[in-house]
Amino acid sequence: MIDFRSDTVTKPTKEMRDIMYSAPVGDDVYGDDESVNNLENFASTRFNFEAALFCSSGTQANLLGLMAHCERGDEYICGQNAHNYKFEGGGAAVLGSIQPQPIENEQNGSINFNKIAAAIKPDDSHFAKTRLLSLENTIGGKVLSLEYLAQARDFVNEHNLALHLDGARAFNASVELEVDIKQITKHFDSVSICLSKGLGAPVGSLLLGSSSLVNKARRWRKVLGGGMRQAGMLAAAGQYALENNISRLKDDHANARYLAECLSSLEGFNVDMSNTTNMVYAYCDEDFNIVDIAAKLKQQGVLISPSKQLRLVTHLGITRKDIDTFINALSAHI
Repeated sequence: MIDFRSDTVTKPTKEMRDIMYSAPVGDDVYGDDESVNNLENFASTRFNFEAALFCSSGTQANLLGLMAHCERGDEYICGQNAHNYKFEGGGAAVLGSIQPQPIENEQNGSINFNKIAAAIKPDDSHFAKTRLLSLENTIGGKVLSLEYLAQARDFVNEHNLALHLDGARAFNASVELEVDIKQITKHFDSVSICLSKGLGAPVGSLLLGSSSLVNKARRWRKVLGGGMRQAGMLAAAGQYALENNISRLKDDHANARYLAECLSSLEGFNVDMSNTTNMVYAYCDEDFNIVDIAAKLKQQGVLISPSKQLRLVTHLGITRKDIDTFINALSAHI
């Protein structure tokens, strides 16, 4: 199947599977899994943090970060479109008793600092304590600039807040900006990094931060049932992804631009050409029965998520030829 639904659908390559098969394993809860330990040590050095924690998912890594920064009754500020607010089951509130304060994202994905400042609660028993600002990069496929990230660091310092990055696709941002990932992550007190999605590992994310923050998060990981045992095969896949699958993200970005250009040439599609990474957003003509079109495409081996605003995602499983196949099949049904 040619699958444009998300970059979460990627599958490990043969080389990655070979690494997984031969990975040394042990009981990670006891700290005995060599492959997990290697990944965490490698990641903390690679991202220039004191410590790293291997997590089962980006949702878990974000939640652990929030729970390590915030206590019950505290608040974090984020964008209205932030994944850890909108798409992670309300975990911060449900499991952490942490109040989210969402603020509308600007067109470029950023959050206006004046609006953030206005949302910070005074030190008063009537209010939750504002502890943390959470940003996402990329967000909806859009890249936050290095200038904006530096301004965010200055802002949280001024307002005595911590700063967390949902960096599920942070490497897409670094590749697009043509900078080392540390130029992005250096501004943050904690960072979550997804090892699947565009990097191609089957499972796993990292939470990075100070030793004290990661130790606290490790305890919460156990409480939440995330203490995996012989997890080394998954960790080895994650380390392989970090060592081998970063530079190829530029191919996904080029394919997304090609896809956007092809789609914009079709009658009835209004394509957002502002995205520069691996996501293409397009509004469909009101006359299109996009659910019916998606069903027909599926019969031809192409998967999309039907919506009036289509989101199409490129990844290591999508080639230029696949895009041509999709465009030709779509053209026949509109």
